[in-house]
Amino acid sequence: MRAVQVAKPKGPLEIGNREVPEPGAGSVRIKIQACGVCHSDVVVKEGIWPIVGYPRVPGHEVAGIVDAIGPGVAGWSSGQRVGVGWYGGHCGHCDSCRRGDFMTCQSAPQITGVTFDGGYAEYMVVPTSALALIPEGLSPVEAAPLMCAGVTTFNSLRNSGARPGDTVAVLGLGGLGHLGVQYAAKMGFRTVAIARGGDKETLAEKLGAQHYIDSQSRDVATELQKLGGARVILATATSGKAMSGALGGLGVDGQLIVLGAAEDPIEVNAVLLIQARRSIRGWPSGTSADTQDTLSFSVLMGVRPMTEIFALERAAEAYEHMMSGKARFRVVLTTGA
Repeated sequence: MRAVQVAKPKGPLEIGNREVPEPGAGSVRIKIQACGVCHSDVVVKEGIWPIVGYPRVPGHEVAGIVDAIGPGVAGWSSGQRVGVGWYGGHCGHCDSCRRGDFMTCQSAPQITGVTFDGGYAEYMVVPTSALALIPEGLSPVEAAPLMCAGVTTFNSLRNSGARPGDTVAVLGLGGLGHLGVQYAAKMGFRTVAIARGGDKETLAEKLGAQHYIDSQSRDVATELQKLGGARVILATATSGKAMSGALGGLGVDGQLIVLGAAEDPIEVNAVLLIQARRSIRGWPSGTSADTQDTLSFSVLMGVRPMTEIFALERAAEAYEHMMSGKARFRVVLTTGA
């Protein structure tokens, strides 16, 4: 099979041939149709985490078909349409797992494309705990970005405590933000899109936003307070400065939920937090069950990612395009399967 791997930290993405892997106990083999190229793939490309084993095939936004079943697998069969996201399984024994908080497993977390080979290939083997069924109505290219970008925005919003009618602002209209606006609008929130430049207002309205704030020409916090203050600001932009500037737009008990991994720090005025019981929290992705919920909601409510498609052999080009910030809006590799 063809596979794209990183041989060592900071090494290039190189395509080559590998043996088609065989599924072991508790695992299945997937024939990959599409795989999203996510900014989190930088973890493998640059060797940021010591848990990465090399050589490694990146990719954790996978859509495909079950191709082979390993020993001891029940409830899954060949031919099923499945997806795999960032979450690849958990140990089941540490304190986090006993609390049901599988995403923060402290013992032996499995991360797709990090601790085992991911989706920049024609086939992959995954534990059944990582699988989510892809419903009819989603193509592989549409489904793949929902495995990470989709579940991250959907899951953070549905666990935010905001209720229909509450004001929810989405900071950034990129790969995460364009999905965040759609989910917020479809969940019944009074949705505000925030981005740089007036040229993005038409897109924001198309995605479902009732209000648009151009952060280049207007003060974000002031504009949000004119709307009564935001119950939630979903921070998808990778800018600590932009997040800091938006904090004052939170209403009473409002929270800034950080999804974008900014390199610069978020600067916080403690009085601002105290006065209206405001808070800042981060949110990771979600389990395979959360991903399946995301897919089902997306089909039901018509949420779809906007994508640019590259063939598998152009993975290095696709990765650089994504890292440049010029992608509109999610980059997806296809295998031709």
